[in-house]
Amino acid sequence: MASDHQTSPHDGLGQRRTLLTDKHAAYIKSFSRLWETPDKLEFVATEHFWMSGMYWGLSAMYLLGRLEEMDKDAILSWVLRCQRPCGGFGGSERNDPHLLYTLSAVQILALYDKLDELDADRVASYVAKLQQPDGSFAGDAWGEIDTRFTYCALLCLSILGRTSVIDVPRALGFIARCKNFDGGFGCTPGNESHAGQVFTCIGALSLADALHLVDRDLFCWWLCERQTKSGGLNGRPEKLQDVCYSWWCLSCLSILGRLHWIDRGALTAFILDCQDEEDGGISDRPDDMADVYHTFFGIAGLSLMGYPGLAAIDPTWALPVAVVERIKKRRLRESGAEAAGSAPVAEAAAPPGGGAVARETEAS
Repeated sequence: MASDHQTSPHDGLGQRRTLLTDKHAAYIKSFSRLWETPDKLEFVATEHFWMSGMYWGLSAMYLLGRLEEMDKDAILSWVLRCQRPCGGFGGSERNDPHLLYTLSAVQILALYDKLDELDADRVASYVAKLQQPDGSFAGDAWGEIDTRFTYCALLCLSILGRTSVIDVPRALGFIARCKNFDGGFGCTPGNESHAGQVFTCIGALSLADALHLVDRDLFCWWLCERQTKSGGLNGRPEKLQDVCYSWWCLSCLSILGRLHWIDRGALTAFILDCQDEEDGGISDRPDDMADVYHTFFGIAGLSLMGYPGLAAIDPTWALPVAVVERIKKRRLRESGAEAAGSAPVAEAAAPPGGGAVARETEAS
């Protein structure tokens, strides 16, 4: 069961006993204009997912209370340059559009309260065209199917107030077919349960007010079994712990009201032990190289556990609670101008809640 933040199974962590906010903010800022540094190895190696990287970094900065330190105008200009005529967004200016990066772009604009910069109908049309006859979604024109993309579609359209353009019941039916005997979910029907995939499924079901499709106790027990002796969580049985699962697992437990089922003190200590006390950033495991991906998900996991000094994050939308509340108020104003109380399912009942799924299946 849960323990408080001060409970730690680790001794001798030194600076790592607390969250190194200043160092993490400086680390994230160093990547904030990566598109201007083509001579760096990071430019070539990561260009295809810059949009999600920008979302991770900006969201982490918001949770740290440091978003204003980022170059807002330069970032927004770059994001909009990544949009394609079809309405979707690429991972960078040179990449084809993809549902993953379209969601990240929409989330970035939501963080900055700049959704008015988008033609919501054009983006929604791009998303809707990716839905398949069986209810699933392809990630892009090349046709890969994955439950990640169902979540991306539902969240993107929920933010934009356009879920009516897709067949939500059919999308839910696809997710239901991906459920396994252990209560978890795979990327497609018949695939093994994976902590990253289950987040996308629970997040999608939460957005559509369909959590009745989840075997809560069975599933949450499977999630609790992901906690290792180190305090960290893994994604599948017999795998190593990884900071990113502090988000994938905890968000599901939070949505389903079972956050107290794990040892939060031990997990907090594990995340803090993965900090780079010299250069900033958080890694997958202690003393590995830090990256923006694990930095965000480590901070997000701490936020879900109520770590002091961090803004609250919504476990379904993967955006700060304050941003989600602003979006919902916007949707209510728009729906009120049209007709009282007849919003589509995902806009009508968006419980607390997720996003940012570009690399979750790369973790072990």
